[in-house]
Amino acid sequence: MIELAQPGDLPRIVEIYNSTIPSFRVTADLEPVSVESRLEWFATHRTAVEHPESNPNRPLWVVRKGQSVIGWLSFSDIHDRAAYSRTAELSLYIAEEWRGQGVGGRLLDKAIAESPSLGCVRLLALIFGHNEESLALFASRGFQRWGFYPEVAELNGVERDLVVMGIKANANANANTNANASTHASPDQARPS
Repeated sequence: MIELAQPGDLPRIVEIYNSTIPSFRVTADLEPVSVESRLEWFATHRTAVEHPESNPNRPLWVVRKGQSVIGWLSFSDIHDRAAYSRTAELSLYIAEEWRGQGVGGRLLDKAIAESPSLGCVRLLALIFGHNEESLALFASRGFQRWGFYPEVAELNGVERDLVVMGIKANANANANTNANASTHASPDQARPS
């Protein structure tokens, strides 16, 4: 089940995020983050009714298996200037034991399908160039390479490239959802933060 994240989900969201740090493939954070350090970030994704300062068009969704959160996806602004408001950056993280089982694909399909109702025309993902599985996952959903930053991150002593993947969501929502009934074997991770 995919639904809006609740405050009680934040520790698990942080746990999943932190689990990706040692791989040096998913996030640019080099040290684990704390729940406390993510409270403001979490609040920006809550509904405007609960938190008037938040943007209801930038949700944070979780996937649950039973009562457990097994993955999450967030929409974020790419810039604070108004002209960029119809473009969102996606961040996608899946619990290690659930990677490669279609969870990330389901979240991406939902993001693409619902982005027009959230006022998003374009979706972006920032993915390290050596994270072939995530690049393949996003490409399987119609994302294309829109940008490339060579050797902009140093991870474990190695300079790494950053790839910007993008999609014009409203034009591709139906085609991508129908064309991607099969899942891609991948760690379902994207977004170096």
